[in-house]
Amino acid sequence: MPVRIAVPREVSPGEKRVALTPDVVKGLTKSGVEVGVEVGAGSGSRYPDDAYAAAGALMLTSRKELFGLAQVVLKVQPPTPEESAMMKPGTVLVALVNASRNLESVAKMRDAKLTTFALELLPRITRAQSMDVLSSQATVAGYRCVLIGAGLCPKFFPMLTTAAGTIRPATVLVLGAGVAGLMAIATAKRLGAVVTAYDVRRAAGEQVRSLGARFLELQINAEGTGGYARELTDDEKKQEQAMLAKAIGEADVVITTAAIPGRRAPLLVRKEMVATMRPGAVVVDLAAESGGNCELTKPGENVDVGGVTVAGPLNLPSQEPLSASQMYAKNLESFLTLLITKDKTLTTDFSDEILAASLLTKDGAITHQPTADLLAPKGAA
Repeated sequence: MPVRIAVPREVSPGEKRVALTPDVVKGLTKSGVEVGVEVGAGSGSRYPDDAYAAAGALMLTSRKELFGLAQVVLKVQPPTPEESAMMKPGTVLVALVNASRNLESVAKMRDAKLTTFALELLPRITRAQSMDVLSSQATVAGYRCVLIGAGLCPKFFPMLTTAAGTIRPATVLVLGAGVAGLMAIATAKRLGAVVTAYDVRRAAGEQVRSLGARFLELQINAEGTGGYARELTDDEKKQEQAMLAKAIGEADVVITTAAIPGRRAPLLVRKEMVATMRPGAVVVDLAAESGGNCELTKPGENVDVGGVTVAGPLNLPSQEPLSASQMYAKNLESFLTLLITKDKTLTTDFSDEILAASLLTKDGAITHQPTADLLAPKGAA
């Protein structure tokens, strides 16, 4: 019997992405995999039902039937309690769970005895690059945040020489030079802004300069594991704050992208720094969902602080849903090669290092220890 995959419509507020796009569905069905898609699943990302049907998908209106028939469920957001209850025990669920922020959902998945793979737990190794949804979605977010900044900024990004005189270019400061930060730098440069960037990892300087931006140097090496930055010491934070204060005060647009996996986002922009920014300046906080890099950020809102706009956008990839879904679906297509064997059956061997690292729940237990610790009863050993 061929592997049966289900792609439901995302029901989380504001989520427009879809787990699989018609082109990926076509490849899966041609290989002998059965794919069921909920009617309307791709409408938010502008993929019509007809395109899925033409790709060989079985279109279903009943969510209960969709989940009940599936061996594998592919989602963007973690399932709601109702969705978890519709899945049979042992169903393989693949999604961006963000477990530390969705502990109630994790508990429901555990209790439903789902085999859950959390894509944010994928190891940062060469073999997993094609499956790296964090990088693909951060690319989308980095692009989108610059468009938000340009829209809120009351001046042109590029320099213009006109009959009415010369318009000086906007200055953009990007804090954090990971995937999202580098995309933000590249996008701001394409729009003609003068771009400066900062990252605590010295190795990021070469990448920043290669995009034509200036790199702020701080004599600290905060290279951490897996390509992420480690948390700074108190003394290092003081050095960082002093350097950033000057750069922030001179910028027309500040874009913050710093994040530490599983932790609150580092606080980089204090309210005193915002007070030094000129009227009309903008802060776009890409880390709003994980606490914010700016002290004044209000998640999901644009706030005016003394003439400075502080934007805290949420779920930026969903604001570019067609491209974001395209990239996400390709990541899932690669991940499925580990779950589906050459004879088109579902593997029961999760010893592969990528599967082992991303396995979150199985057989009624939480297999990811940090998440298990968060859900352990208080006082438990």
